[in-house]
Amino acid sequence: MYHLVLVFGLLALASSLPCDNSASNHELLLSLNKDLLRSLEGQEGLPNPSVHLALRLSHLHNLLKEGEHLNRLTTNLHNDLQSVLSGGQPLTGRLALYALALKSSCYDLNTVTFTVGDKSETLLTVLKKQMEREKEYIAFSQRPLTNYYQYSLGVLALCVSGIRVNNHVVNKLIKAVEHEDFQHGNSESIDTYAMAAMALQCVKNSGSYVHNAVELDTALTNIKEKLLTSQRSDGHFGNEFSTGLVVQAFLAMGVPVSECAASLEAIRRDARGNKYQNPMAISQLLPALQQKSYLTVQSKSCLNEDNTLVLEPTDPVVVVPSTTKVAVMVEVVTSSGTSTVYSLDVPKESTLLEALHLLKEINNGFTFENESSLWGPFLSVVNGERARQSDRKYWHLSSDGTSLTEGIADYKLKVDQKITLKNTSY
Repeated sequence: MYHLVLVFGLLALASSLPCDNSASNHELLLSLNKDLLRSLEGQEGLPNPSVHLALRLSHLHNLLKEGEHLNRLTTNLHNDLQSVLSGGQPLTGRLALYALALKSSCYDLNTVTFTVGDKSETLLTVLKKQMEREKEYIAFSQRPLTNYYQYSLGVLALCVSGIRVNNHVVNKLIKAVEHEDFQHGNSESIDTYAMAAMALQCVKNSGSYVHNAVELDTALTNIKEKLLTSQRSDGHFGNEFSTGLVVQAFLAMGVPVSECAASLEAIRRDARGNKYQNPMAISQLLPALQQKSYLTVQSKSCLNEDNTLVLEPTDPVVVVPSTTKVAVMVEVVTSSGTSTVYSLDVPKESTLLEALHLLKEINNGFTFENESSLWGPFLSVVNGERARQSDRKYWHLSSDGTSLTEGIADYKLKVDQKITLKNTSY
């Protein structure tokens, strides 16, 4: 507890950093809002509910474009979720984000239905049943069907929608905090701790958890300390892409904005340096920069909203390949531990995805497949070997031994380096 007080005291000293309503910070928020809106125009595949949620939680709006995106969510995304649901696959996280996105637009969730078996069930009923499946799987195998990040999202979505979450479902999340089960590979998942904080704080606020209130408070205290100890010297928590969710978690737990000043400034600094190009990343940090969390959805009214956000026409960006080359070694480590190394030269600033495509073209011995996700394409198969979430495996990406925090479509190759793709269990 002394450590907790000490760290909060240090954070409080950062309150002299630039205040959140300065002109430069307002321009940054405006720019990030526009970046998210533009991502809707060029969006390939399914609409992203996390992007919609961030746009709806913003102070600034373009109601026409948000309405168009809402229509895509309730048609394209809804139909895809129905297809996955009919196939019996777990989809807790996507269902939860869908519910949060619709609620952020004040959509009547009781009118949103799926066909399950031979009957129609509402979105929240389906989500509640998904959480029961997750809970039962934890009891059987000591882990969720999906993961604890999605499990936390499910608890949060039900809670902010006014649905009483089963005490046994909540208890499984509390026990996971107690046993420090939020792991991703060999490291702790700070994103999961942040999402669990928001979920459990919502349950506490609702007063519905009558199983053991002290146990719930202890879990929240433990999460808070875990998040605080993840803070780096530059103000970020975990990594640059976790900080937005962590700040949201602190705000949800009632931590004063002044005590998050160093972290908010770290996000702004990196945003001005164009660190955040991925719409999913922006969607998680934008609410935090506006001093909101996903719990804000609970009280959103959608009345008298701003409608002044306008996108100026932009000229097409022509990307000219760099004439400078960087030497890249690509090492593939299979689940059995065998290693194969390939070498190639790629234009400087190429993405890792572009490099893998080039390697596939010039070397018949290398193949790969990728699948879509809310964060963009992710590796699913390399040289015929699959790493699937259902098997508790993934392709861990690293550069010269340092884990990558960006996906294959976002990470850019700027210098000579060795990229390792390792089939990793968790």
